[in-house]
Parts: sequence; structure tokens; C-alpha cells
Amino acid sequence: MTSLTTGYRALVIGGSGGIGSAISVMLEGDPRIASVSTLSRSTNGFDLEDEMSVRRHSNALVAPFHLIVCATGALTIDGSRPEKSIRQINLSTMMRQFAVNAVGPALVLKHFAPLMANKDRALIVMLSARLGSISDNRLGGWISYRSSKAALNQIVRTASIELLRTHPSCVLAAIHPGTVETPLSAPFSNGHHRLSPQEAARSILELANSLTPEQSGGFFAYDGSQISW
Repeated sequence: MTSLTTGYRALVIGGSGGIGSAISVMLEGDPRIASVSTLSRSTNGFDLEDEMSVRRHSNALVAPFHLIVCATGALTIDGSRPEKSIRQINLSTMMRQFAVNAVGPALVLKHFAPLMANKDRALIVMLSARLGSISDNRLGGWISYRSSKAALNQIVRTASIELLRTHPSCVLAAIHPGTVETPLSAPFSNGHHRLSPQEAARSILELANSLTPEQSGGFFAYDGSQISW
């Protein structure tokens, strides 16, 4: 991460997942980094759906951070696969999709954005999905997941405007990691090229490293292309 100050500090939320763990390992190999912290439900009880948990873990960390990656998200909820039709909408499943994919990341921004360095360059990456693009939707289906990721994109866009006022050197972006070889994508990726977690991690970090303050609040694919809303 050559755009960040030498001795930068990083935090990976969702650090036990396929992409999150690959990002953590890659960051640990950067000779310019001072420390990498990770949070996840399985390793330290971080619960994205519980604001008290989010607040408690943010309060336990020592600021400032120069890089935060929120590598969380869910496609299958409580065993329920994405809907093929609006007739399959289930209230509780849809609410959980929004809780995990939109509200949880919003709480992360609420409690962790204040920990960002406000003088040095800083980066916040929120993992989104191309399926959250409204204009790119040609196939339909997967309504809850698509809608929750579209909501996340709006959260990122709106929060970036507010963040600019207090952290003018901080870039906040939503990044689509591609189809990655993880348990999340495995049931749905037949016939599709999948990136390894290591390839995805490298692409995400390289893209984040290249983003400018003028691009804050944007929605990008792992290859650097901008995705339409």
C-alpha cells in the first residue's frame, strides 16, 4: 500500500472469511505496515448485527487507522438461497439480508470511521457486489441480495460526503471483488470463472491504493473499472 504513510495501521473486519483472511495475510507481508488487526464473529465475537458489539469492539481499538476493509456479507441466509422470483420473498430472510449487507456495514462506518487518520491519507473499503447495480440488472431475481447491496452502495456514497468534512484525505469506496472461490459463491458459480481469494485480495488492495479523493464514494470492480449505480 504505497499510497499510505510508512508505518500505517490496518483493520480487516470479517477477517476470518475467505477474502478477509487473504487480505489480512497480504497486508501482514507488507514491510511498510506497522500492524494488522482483525475482527470477526468466529475469532473474537464481533457481531455486525449487534450495535453494542460493534461499539464495544471499536472502543477497544487504539486509533488512528489508515486502512479499514469491511469484508463482510452474506448471500445465503439461514439456509435460504437467493429468490428466483418475487413470489419467494420471505420477510425475515429479506430483513436479515439488509441487516448483514447494509445496516451492519452502516454501523461499521458509524463507529469505525472516527478511528481513521484525519491528517494522513486513509482508505475505507466496503465489499459490495455488481449485483447491487440497478442499471446493470438484466436478469432479475435475487431481490433481497440485490436490494441490500444497492442499499450498501447508497450508504457508502452518502457517508463519503459526510466523511469528507472531517477526514478530507480519507477515501471511502464500495468494491466488487469479483466471483471468488469462497463458500459464499460456491453454490452459484458453475460455469463462471472464479478468482482465488489471494487474487481477489491483491486486486482489491491495488485498486484501493490507486483511488484518489475525487473518487471517494464511488462503486468499482476489482479490475479498476467503475460500475454504474
